[in-house]
Amino acid sequence: MGKYLLKLPKMGESVAEATLTTWLKDVGDSIAIDESIVEVATDKVDSDVPSEVEGILLEKKFQVNEIAQVGDVIAVIEIAGTDEASEEEVVSDPLPEVKETPKEDPVAVIEAAVSSAQSTVQTPTISSSDTKRFYSPLVKNIAKEEGIALEELENIQGTGDKGRVTKKDILGYIKTRTAAPVQSEIQIEEKQIDVPKPAPVSISGQDQHIEMTRMGKMISDHMVNSRKISAHVQSFVEVDVTDLWDWRERVKGKFQKREQEKLTFTPLFIAAVVQALKEFPLLNSSVGENTIIQKKVINVGMATALGDGNLIVPVIKNADHLNLVGLARAVNDLSIRARNNELAPDEVQGGTYTVTNVGNFGSITGIPIINQPQVGILAIGVIRKMPAVIETANGDFIGIRRKMILCHSYDHRIINGAMGGQFVKAVADALEQWDTSIDF
Repeated sequence: MGKYLLKLPKMGESVAEATLTTWLKDVGDSIAIDESIVEVATDKVDSDVPSEVEGILLEKKFQVNEIAQVGDVIAVIEIAGTDEASEEEVVSDPLPEVKETPKEDPVAVIEAAVSSAQSTVQTPTISSSDTKRFYSPLVKNIAKEEGIALEELENIQGTGDKGRVTKKDILGYIKTRTAAPVQSEIQIEEKQIDVPKPAPVSISGQDQHIEMTRMGKMISDHMVNSRKISAHVQSFVEVDVTDLWDWRERVKGKFQKREQEKLTFTPLFIAAVVQALKEFPLLNSSVGENTIIQKKVINVGMATALGDGNLIVPVIKNADHLNLVGLARAVNDLSIRARNNELAPDEVQGGTYTVTNVGNFGSITGIPIINQPQVGILAIGVIRKMPAVIETANGDFIGIRRKMILCHSYDHRIINGAMGGQFVKAVADALEQWDTSIDF
């Protein structure tokens, strides 16, 4: 017999630890491949950890409510083998990802996407020393964001093991909550400095009251915080993409036949953005308290609309290391899985620059809000047939060209108007000067 060491897998770039909430197997129980062994919770998502091997649970390294670090051995599984093998010979690498609990993908993903950029507004922290009842980090985080104090949380009836309050319990409670929420520090501070309140909204009997979803609330906070943090400035450029359009029409069929992938305009736009970021690396930065953090990797986020009207930004990691085929595959894969709520938290983190194609909705252009903690975002308008002056050696004439508008929003704290304008012009040049000799 051999031994397999089950390790706590990585669950996102910013997640370093997790609390073990429930053991699903006891010592001596048989375990099948891909069968879940233990439930864990972080401040972003509740997940379960499956086994990569078949065997018998030999030992639990952590007890319920204990905290394990990513990479820690949390269980030992006895596996069948012809010879007695050392642990090092049979231990596999940490699991690449964790299977998320059903119906948690949208919240988990969007929390991971905005956690590093949300403001530091705090409600009273729920400490384990204040109560004998166990609350997972995710439940505590939801309670903090919703202004639910410990006294109120203690009264929520839990459906989990030993009456534990689950995510479903607290979200269900929030929907039916009638008690006035506890004031946050920012609300108290506003009263102290007498901040003017907005005029009350007039409500008639015919008005419909629509409760904002949890994802919607977080997106709202993220957008408002970005306007507070960054000094937004915009530069606009008109781009003639006639040659690019004609080239794509000519090669897209052959591309799909050879690569089994659709060739949309999005990877073409991203390729031009990557080229411009190499020329203007300061746009691939974030701002610290008193420092500028210029990133060595280029991770391009692409804003993707979901079926429910919300927005999510999956990230193409190391986009500067991908050719056009690689970019097309990444764009298609992330877009499909984003709309099916199948993205892992790590896939919406770590972006260094963002692209949003507002032209997909027929918009001529748009003024995007910077995705914190980045310093720039590019909005791409719809491609339209436009009359244009065409200059030739034999004189000027009017012709029909395909054009679009690029809007570059950037953080004026570190990006001046010259650089912001030069960057978007570099993107336009890359698109207008596309190598149309490329064939597939």
